[in-house]
Amino acid sequence: MAIDQSRGFGGELPEDPEDLLPPDSVLTLDEYLAMHAAVGHRTRYEILYRLVHGGDRSPTELEAEMDVDDSTLHYHLNELVDVGLVEKRQRTEREQNGLYTYYRATVFGEVTLTEGVDELIRGEQEFESMYDSSVESADDE
Repeated sequence: MAIDQSRGFGGELPEDPEDLLPPDSVLTLDEYLAMHAAVGHRTRYEILYRLVHGGDRSPTELEAEMDVDDSTLHYHLNELVDVGLVEKRQRTEREQNGLYTYYRATVFGEVTLTEGVDELIRGEQEFESMYDSSVESADDE
């Protein structure tokens, strides 16, 4: 099974990958690549995974769930915020003085995770059969 890499481009892929972006793109190619690079780190992937699949979380909740120290967590949260995959929000809570800080995945974060790494993981069986040299394909017969 081959992957259709020209899907959505009239059968032709542009010579320059930057030309994959629509003329009115909200992000540059470098910004898209930075998003993908950010989720390439295990801790950042896990933070984004928890936010996408489990909803908003405070730093305290993430710390407890992931068993990471405060400074490590905040470093990785800041990286995810900087590339636009996660946003930091604040609100007041009843019976609490001051603001309550929490993080949530952005639309870019959801798509990067669910259509990126999660999709690769879900497709592992399909990919395994594509690259398994011990399985003969119809083309080999």
